[in-house]
Amino acid sequence: MPARPAHALACALLLLAASAAAGPAIDDPALRTRVTELENGLQLLTLEDRTTPVVSFQMWVKVGSKDESRFTGLAHLFEHMMFKGSAHIAPEEHARLVQARGGVVNAYTTNDYTVYFANVPAEALPLVIDLEAERVAHLDISEQTLESERQVVLEERRLRSEDRPNGRAREALFSLAFRAHPYRWPVIGWRSDVAAATVEACREFFRTFYAPDNIVIAIVGDFDAADAIARVTRAFGSLEPAGSIPRNPQVEPEQAGERRETVHFDLQGPVWNAAWHAPAVGHPDADALDVAAQILSGGRSSRLYESLVRGAEQALSAHAFLYEFQSAGLFMAAASVRPDASVERVEELVFAEIDRLRDSLASEAELDKARRQIEVALVGSPVTNSDLAGRIAFDTITFGRIRPLSEVLDALRAVTAADVQRVARTYLVPERRSVVQVVPPPREGDSG
Repeated sequence: MPARPAHALACALLLLAASAAAGPAIDDPALRTRVTELENGLQLLTLEDRTTPVVSFQMWVKVGSKDESRFTGLAHLFEHMMFKGSAHIAPEEHARLVQARGGVVNAYTTNDYTVYFANVPAEALPLVIDLEAERVAHLDISEQTLESERQVVLEERRLRSEDRPNGRAREALFSLAFRAHPYRWPVIGWRSDVAAATVEACREFFRTFYAPDNIVIAIVGDFDAADAIARVTRAFGSLEPAGSIPRNPQVEPEQAGERRETVHFDLQGPVWNAAWHAPAVGHPDADALDVAAQILSGGRSSRLYESLVRGAEQALSAHAFLYEFQSAGLFMAAASVRPDASVERVEELVFAEIDRLRDSLASEAELDKARRQIEVALVGSPVTNSDLAGRIAFDTITFGRIRPLSEVLDALRAVTAADVQRVARTYLVPERRSVVQVVPPPREGDSG
């Protein structure tokens, strides 16, 4: 599955906050989470909710693409290999057993972590726990398994990154914005690395990072917590801890000037992307940057839509958003340029709106709308056990605690127009930005 930015889980958290805020008091179910740490360091989060006979089981492994060294793409490769069998389970049998009981099972990889999840009827939870422990303890990492999933990943890379202009733009932008930090390479890995990865490298990667003291398990739903804790302890308790987990030491140096790159691709309308360096997840400026992004692109009355799409008719779409990672962040803007329009004009118009954020205060009406959109836009989706499991695991890994909804909501509501202007002046400056244009290749006979 494609990588998810950290703010995707934050959005689920805000969804809960918005729903809860409608009442006189916030009933935050996540604060009833029971935290258990096994002797080998595995963290287990259990939250009982008898509303529906469904359980969400999530295993968060604290390894993402940023932890790779010799070969990029290994973290994502294991997302696939974990379903290809173990000492006692045949290939694809893990998923088949869960699905046969009415469950849904899948996984995804990001820059910072890899998540395996199963949403199942309550009676299937013991099976899910045992299956997960089996593949962590006895995964089949063989030449046959590696070669099979290598080809799957290479095809996925072709479809999602190489054959899509937006995929080309994103890869080029991250490689341009980050010079030292491993965030510069794609989660799916570079094609040459995926093609060359060895069984020995895969086994070493798995031994290093799939250790119990690098795993957080979250279970939410209709189950008995004491029974689940006992079962997880039996299934995972014999695994040997790593003791210490090596992390890449690179720190991204301060960017001291604008960077640019042009990518040639056969397409009708150009794609334009830009990114400014921003803080890592959890920084107090994140809320103001989220509000700034919403002012720029929150709906058809937003500044970018009014300027680029409706007004100048230069773009088919235009968006701004904040990516937050554990070690860094990017404030990004993107536009799909009309085939009959100018990519240079689109860039000029986007930068003009960024300048407006720096040069003048947003109106109170505009600010209030942006704050409310962040809260309310997601209320239409129900809060599921899976949402809660993701939230408590993410918070535990990222902050070392589960943040109260009231804390998150209060921080968002406290953002002022002066805060938005301040973060724009701090982060959204020319010397901190990188720009990528994906344009058609020059035609034969073109000058230059």
